[in-house]
Amino acid sequence: MSTETPRPTDTADTGDAAGTADETVTDSAPAAQSMAGSDFSTDTRTQTVSTAIDGYVVKLRSGDLGALPAIFGLVVLIILFYGLRPETFLSKFNLANLLVQALPVTILAMGLVFVLLLGEIDLSAGVASGACAAVMAKLMVDSGVNWVLAVLAAAATGLLIGLLIGALVAIVRIPSFVVTLALFLGLQGIALKLIGEGGTVPIHDKVIYALANKYMPVWLGWTLAVAVALLYAGIQLLRWQRQNAKGLSRRPLALVMVQVALVAVALLGGAYVLNLNRARTPLAPFFGGVPWGVPLVAVLLIICTFVLGRTSYGRHLYAVGGNAEAARRAGINVTRLRMSVFMICSVLAAVSGIVAASRLNSVTPDAGAGNTLLYAVGAAVIGGTSLFGGKGKARDAILGGLVIAIIDNGLGLLGAKAYLNYLITGGFLLLAASIDALARRRRSATGR
Repeated sequence: MSTETPRPTDTADTGDAAGTADETVTDSAPAAQSMAGSDFSTDTRTQTVSTAIDGYVVKLRSGDLGALPAIFGLVVLIILFYGLRPETFLSKFNLANLLVQALPVTILAMGLVFVLLLGEIDLSAGVASGACAAVMAKLMVDSGVNWVLAVLAAAATGLLIGLLIGALVAIVRIPSFVVTLALFLGLQGIALKLIGEGGTVPIHDKVIYALANKYMPVWLGWTLAVAVALLYAGIQLLRWQRQNAKGLSRRPLALVMVQVALVAVALLGGAYVLNLNRARTPLAPFFGGVPWGVPLVAVLLIICTFVLGRTSYGRHLYAVGGNAEAARRAGINVTRLRMSVFMICSVLAAVSGIVAASRLNSVTPDAGAGNTLLYAVGAAVIGGTSLFGGKGKARDAILGGLVIAIIDNGLGLLGAKAYLNYLITGGFLLLAASIDALARRRRSATGR
């Protein structure tokens, strides 16, 4: 892992093979050419498809695997479970159910990405989601508070939890493992006090219930899919045009168009499948559409990706995760950054708890406990976020969350025993951590 402080201009204006912002921000094209035996006299700003592919191969050989292992794992799991249950695994009904299953873990993993980027850990994120959901449910049921105010109260609770953790870690200098382990126990006590032992708070509000149990109108699902595809294409092409106008290093336009086309196919293909009629019989009323929770995750993904890839705050996170002391000497406020990531994580944990409460239509004292945190950490790491800090993207939570959900869903369709779920999920997490460690060693050996 490189310990060089990222340069804002490089991160903002240069592109990599995946089109994202947290790749190496040094003069990577000349370095890649040197490693491949190319002549430095070549103009690195006018890449061809061939040179771009060669550069990507050099990155892979140097240990910069990105999301490739997670994508490979997704493909293998889909092929495996489809082969074992071809009539049900990729059915219209199960695909929608799979996405809803992945929502809470994915959102929680997205918050943990920020913490892991600094090489920290938050063991309390799962139970924090349950405690925030309990606050929301009690306000709506016992006090008749409007859902908007109840959700804001839950988010504020998450913010306070994150502020407390961040202050103890960044200012008092208690290791995050110890602080969040203490909160892991304490927040379960708070949830138990709010709800009562053996109690359950039902969710009656239609808006909250709809997040994980209702579906968007077909026309709205198509509209959003087309709008997002066009927006993504516009951003990528505008970025390329600006890089071209300023003479900066850029990917070939052909590769940009291929990337835009793949994203458009994924968005429109997903909208098509989810908008199919999933009713059990032809005579039943139409039952289909995109789950309301999916655009919520999409919005969070866009926001987190923008923050990490297009702001000085995001560049500072990668710098501190790579080498905190070098970042401090460069003038970055490391203490403030450490506090902020725990606050972001806890707020997203609150959102995850709300979606989980919607899916279960209730909140219980043990909400967010058990394996919730382990699955979320596993999702982030399986997706490509490094446990050592300095490497990760918001998209890692999406990829890893899908892997976790597919394992759970596929084994459920097979009627497998619960212990197999734990063994396979744990095996994937161990494999992802091993790949991360080996890739990190390879990057260090090659000077990346």
